[in-house]
Amino acid sequence: METEPARTRPVDDTRTRILDVALDVLGQDPAAGMGDIASAAGVVRRTVYGHFPTRGDLVRTLAQRAADEVAAVLDEVNASDEAPERVWAGFVARLWPVAHRYRVLVALRRGEYGQEIHALLEPVDATLADLVRTGQESGGFGRHLPAHILSQIAFAAVFSVADSTDGPSPRAATITSLLVLGVPEARAGALAAAQP
Repeated sequence: METEPARTRPVDDTRTRILDVALDVLGQDPAAGMGDIASAAGVVRRTVYGHFPTRGDLVRTLAQRAADEVAAVLDEVNASDEAPERVWAGFVARLWPVAHRYRVLVALRRGEYGQEIHALLEPVDATLADLVRTGQESGGFGRHLPAHILSQIAFAAVFSVADSTDGPSPRAATITSLLVLGVPEARAGALAAAQP
C-alpha cells in the first residue's frame, strides 16, 4: 500500500490554504496583489510564488477549480430525467455555495483574465446551452434569445446575485435565473420552493 510522503501533505495543505485565502482576499479586492494574499495566508511572498509563479497562474488555478466544481454540480443534476426547468432549479440550488465562494470570478472575468476564465468554462457553457435548448424545444423556456446566449445570461445572473452585498438567498438566484429563461413568475417561485 502506497502512502503519501509526509512532505507532500504540508505542501498540498499550503497550496490549498493559499487558494482559499486568495478567494477571500480577491473577493474583497479583485485587484489585490500576491503580497496581500501571502500576508493573509500567513506565508511569505516567495511561498506564494513557489506555488503560483504569476498572479495569472493563481487566477487560472482558481478558475479551474471553480469550473470543475460547477461541472460536477451540473453533471449531477443533468443526469436526471426531470424537465429542463426543474433541472435548472436544482442546478442553481446546488450551485449556490460554489457561486458564492467563487463570486470574485465575475469581476475577474471582466478583466485581463476574462478570455482564460471563459475558455475554462466552455464545457459548462456548452452543457448549459444544451439544457436551455431542450427547455426551449419543450416550451419550458422562452425563445426570446438563442439558447447559447440565454443560458449565459441566466448563469451570469446567479453569480451576480451571489456577488450582491446584501446576501440574497439561493431562492432569489433560482427565481431570477428562471425569470431570465422565460419561466413565468409563479412557476419560477414554485420551482425554487421545491428545492431543498
